[in-house]
Amino acid sequence: MATVTAPAAQAPEPESGGAFGRIIGVFFSPKATFESIARRPTWLVPVLLLCLVSLGVVAGFSQRNGWPGYFKHQMESNSRMQQMPPDQQQRVFEAQLKWGPRVAYIQVVIVPFVMAVALAGIFLGMFNLVSGAQLNFKTSLGIVSHAYLPGVISGLLGVLIVFLKDPSTVDLQNIVASNVGAFLSSEAPRWQVALLGALDVFSFWTMILLAMGFRAAVPKKLSFATAFFSVFGLWFFYVLAKTGITAAFS
Repeated sequence: MATVTAPAAQAPEPESGGAFGRIIGVFFSPKATFESIARRPTWLVPVLLLCLVSLGVVAGFSQRNGWPGYFKHQMESNSRMQQMPPDQQQRVFEAQLKWGPRVAYIQVVIVPFVMAVALAGIFLGMFNLVSGAQLNFKTSLGIVSHAYLPGVISGLLGVLIVFLKDPSTVDLQNIVASNVGAFLSSEAPRWQVALLGALDVFSFWTMILLAMGFRAAVPKKLSFATAFFSVFGLWFFYVLAKTGITAAFS
């Protein structure tokens, strides 16, 4: 009598080697890493890493006394500031020197968490609405947190540049010069800097990773092209809004 052999149990798919394994995997094997994140979402370590690197940039900039030159340049490029009387400009400058560095330290600790949570909610709603993905918030948060890891590379380069360059020549908002706006002249309108500054290598890298991540989470309902152009469309409207606000208040 023939023996019926039960089908072998399917081996569980291997997971990436922990939180730090996933961080490395985002850069070297993003598809497999995001598939792992979709199965078992995690998010805290990449966000903490972004905070630490950003703190390193601000601390290095403060240690090298780059704030006076930074705020002076900000005032010189703001037409409304230039219309103020000299004594009022001086008071604004002194207030910026007092409070600006403190605010910067607070921002680099809080903003990565707020940004991760906010974008996870936005993408969750967008992809569930567009493709019926039925994602949950934790998965969306895990994808967003890891997709923004190129910011760690940018931050590490920023720390290096802060210590190598004359601090008076460092633009804290564009340290790495990885975008088109970095090549504009110092007299270029601020709205133009904001617009062309958005054409950034790290921004497009992040958008590609976001598309890969959400595609990996729901491969049967979401193509890479749909995911990418959904992310790109959101980024495009953000850039337009930022450029308009900059033009209105500069």
